[in-house]
Amino acid sequence: MATAQQSKSVKLHVKKGDTVMVTRGKHKGATGKIILALPKEQKVVVEGVNIIKKHVKPSQTNPQGGIEEREAALHASKVQLVDPETGKPTRTRKQIVDGKKVRVAVKSGKVVD
Repeated sequence: MATAQQSKSVKLHVKKGDTVMVTRGKHKGATGKIILALPKEQKVVVEGVNIIKKHVKPSQTNPQGGIEEREAALHASKVQLVDPETGKPTRTRKQIVDGKKVRVAVKSGKVVD
């Protein structure tokens, strides 16, 4: 049963397509692109990070079945956006550039979007 906190959607600090670095846990220091963002669960799936083995039953699309490796979700608080100039994790600020609201890296001042 879902609690009130789980059903409430919270805006994440990262979005699909962002390059992020894992800052905590057994995958600390790993970088990759976000392939799926799940704001309701406050989780993200990062390409090439947190690989798990999933046992798959044979089906019409996969008649062989077997063991498949795939990325599992991480909590969004464990990842941080990578600065496009330095390649290090950074925070972002919202600024208006040419009439559009964009994310700007705190460390380098470069536009992230």
